[in-house]
Amino acid sequence: MAGQSRSARKSQEPDIGILAARMLHRFQRTMFDRLADEDFGDLRPQHGAVLAHLDEEGSRAVDLSQRSGAHKQVVSKLVEELEVLGYVTRQPDPADRRAKLIVPTARGLRQMRRSDAIAADIEADFRELIGSDRFTALKSDLQRLVSGPPEQSAGATASRGTR
Repeated sequence: MAGQSRSARKSQEPDIGILAARMLHRFQRTMFDRLADEDFGDLRPQHGAVLAHLDEEGSRAVDLSQRSGAHKQVVSKLVEELEVLGYVTRQPDPADRRAKLIVPTARGLRQMRRSDAIAADIEADFRELIGSDRFTALKSDLQRLVSGPPEQSAGATASRGTR
């Protein structure tokens, strides 16, 4: 591998981050192509940070941010876009009148049902591709990896290396 470019090395042996990104992009391409075929062509993959985590009865923006991992300002911008597109409305939260709930409209609910069905189809295709046991193990392992030990800050990582 000496003399080989970094991009060539990463192409031949991609790290887990590259593989995860490629899988996400493949999933999103399939999802949003199918949604576009079903009259939801005005959505972009970024909207998934809201729509994939939205409850039928509504969710608070702070909860959507936590569930999706997207910054609160990003979620707020996406909610504004989805409101203009007719997928969500903002309503007072009955539990806290100072807060707002992001509530799906009838169109938003139809999209949520379709995206859940499409996600199940995509997973079924992946399951068929690698086998049911391997897919179940992969999904379980991915859940463990994303909910494993908290991320280390750069300072904590640096201090560990000096001990």
